[in-house]
Amino acid sequence: MTTTEFNYVLERQSDFLKPYAQSLTKNVEDARDLYQETLYKALVNKDKYQMGTNIKGWLYTIMRNTFINGYRKNKRFMKVSSDVPDDIVMYNADKKAKNSGMVNVRIQEIKKCVEQLPANIRLCFELYYMGYKYQDISSLLNEPLGTVKSRIHFARKMLTAKLER
Repeated sequence: MTTTEFNYVLERQSDFLKPYAQSLTKNVEDARDLYQETLYKALVNKDKYQMGTNIKGWLYTIMRNTFINGYRKNKRFMKVSSDVPDDIVMYNADKKAKNSGMVNVRIQEIKKCVEQLPANIRLCFELYYMGYKYQDISSLLNEPLGTVKSRIHFARKMLTAKLER
């Protein structure tokens, strides 16, 4: 079969693929992509088609396998879809109850416990809490690195003991 004959047969027999692609993908754009990919693979592999066999079955098989391979690939790499209407997102965002009263009470309790720590331990802990690294705290306070680490450790231990309920 020559390339021209194959292209003619493919052109005449390919219209039945569009509804099949739509039924597989459930999306118009994805169905078009699948249809084009199937025709591309059929053209590339025209030498594998045996003259006299069922071309519809051959094209169905190509489309089904292309769809399955694409599904497996998308399952591994999840696509983020923006098909969700914006009003659903806004509706769900308002469903969360916010009670900052208990959080504020707990924060005040933590601050009070931190203020009750011994001064040298509290200073190391507050600097660490503000984001300073152990080495920075050590050079700032002119204390050995091990001393800074142990003070922060003791501060954590004291705070957890006081704040446990």
